[in-house]
Amino acid sequence: MKKILITGSAGFIGFHLAKALLQLGHQVIGVDNLNDYYDPKLKYDRLKELDKFAKALECADRYTFVKLDLSNKVAVESIFENYTFDVVIHLAAQAGVRYSIDNPHAYINSNVLGFLNVIEGCRHSKVSHFLYASSSSVYGNNSKQPFSESDNVDHPVSLYAATKKSNELIAHTYSHLFNLPTSGLRFFTVYGPWGRPDMAYYKFTKSILENKAIDIYNHGNLERDFTYIDDIINGIISIVHQSIESANENFHIHKEPGVTAPYRIYNLGCGNPVSLNRFIEAIEVACGMQAIKNILPMQPGDVASTYADISKLKEIGFTPQVQIEYGISQFVDWYKSYVLA
Repeated sequence: MKKILITGSAGFIGFHLAKALLQLGHQVIGVDNLNDYYDPKLKYDRLKELDKFAKALECADRYTFVKLDLSNKVAVESIFENYTFDVVIHLAAQAGVRYSIDNPHAYINSNVLGFLNVIEGCRHSKVSHFLYASSSSVYGNNSKQPFSESDNVDHPVSLYAATKKSNELIAHTYSHLFNLPTSGLRFFTVYGPWGRPDMAYYKFTKSILENKAIDIYNHGNLERDFTYIDDIINGIISIVHQSIESANENFHIHKEPGVTAPYRIYNLGCGNPVSLNRFIEAIEVACGMQAIKNILPMQPGDVASTYADISKLKEIGFTPQVQIEYGISQFVDWYKSYVLA
């Protein structure tokens, strides 16, 4: 059993990850500031579900939640003083590409300052491995596809992407200077039950079931490497267990001229981009209703296509399994039971 800190544990990915790690026998300490970027009720309901899950597994003694703002340096220092962690999985962040256009300070406070506070805690408490959420958005408008971890990502097209790129740079520095093993997780359009209301699949499902029009950007000429939440969680756990089983000096060494550091970046995607039309059709089938479509031009900060090269993920024995039609059906079933019940 390992003691694992999950930041953003009331968030979509953090909630599912906490459940999976508890089921595997680990001790989980979750932190979240429960902000109102979207309706906090969903976050509180995830926490209630986690409590019920832990009690059903008879492992409530292995799960602790702490409300905490990671931009508060003193508060973050206190969590590292009160607990000793084997692994830290930093998922907390201000999410959303378009929201960053109008609310830039929220991204710097959470995604840069909060990140720095957590990685500093890991450095001083000698955490054995620091995993953190990056994003496929760092690839920007790269024309070469599929996106590879070795591609140049120096030209982000949103502030959100820029903050995620900065996280990767800070992690590299800490790996190099302090021999802190780090793994950046570039998530590709994660979807599934308990997902975020600001995501397209959630908005589309809501609008279709309410017989309202859905906005389709770039005239529908978009592709996304949609990745089902179960695949994302299995990918993270594969990396966590690989790090636990490996000595730090042998774990995924990333070498550059003059630099040898326990540092790695992973694409966590499906490796199979889906057209917007197929995506909408899957929602229509799952809802049993046709969408009313409002065709619009491309949004600022958005990209036409994402496509993950997942060969590095396959190196540790993991391949995503879930097709879009099944994943969307699972989400719509959850949506009906949670929102419409």
